[in-house]
Amino acid sequence: MALVDLITPEVVKVPLAGKTKNEVIRELVQVLLDAGRITELESVYDALLTREALGSTGLEQGVAVPHAKTRAVRQLTAAIGIAPQGVDFQSADGELSKLFFLLLAPPDQSGPHIQALAEIARLAKSPTFLRLLAGASSGREVAELIREG
Repeated sequence: MALVDLITPEVVKVPLAGKTKNEVIRELVQVLLDAGRITELESVYDALLTREALGSTGLEQGVAVPHAKTRAVRQLTAAIGIAPQGVDFQSADGELSKLFFLLLAPPDQSGPHIQALAEIARLAKSPTFLRLLAGASSGREVAELIREG
């Protein structure tokens, strides 16, 4: 399943209110709960924090990809958040993260999860795309940019 198929305005939060890594993760999990994409908040949140404890999912150029495998989803699920002010996500380049792609996959499915991570990595190679995405002001705009991406 392509990232474009997962991102609708309902699973995008612009701007994120969270000021810390944990607050951003919780906020994005809440977005998925509110959108009806998950039915349980705490176990999903805990799975994401457990994954983060293994090593930060903060990449470079202001992008972070918190992700986890959990029985709380039956298929790949995603949310996107934008924090214009930036959040310290212990990224690889030491910069603040502004774009957050949260991914959840069932424990028995690796293919779609890996494909989505690869797609995000491809998108992250375009500074122009990242700038446009960081400047988006609504979930609809983010979904359109991902579709065009």
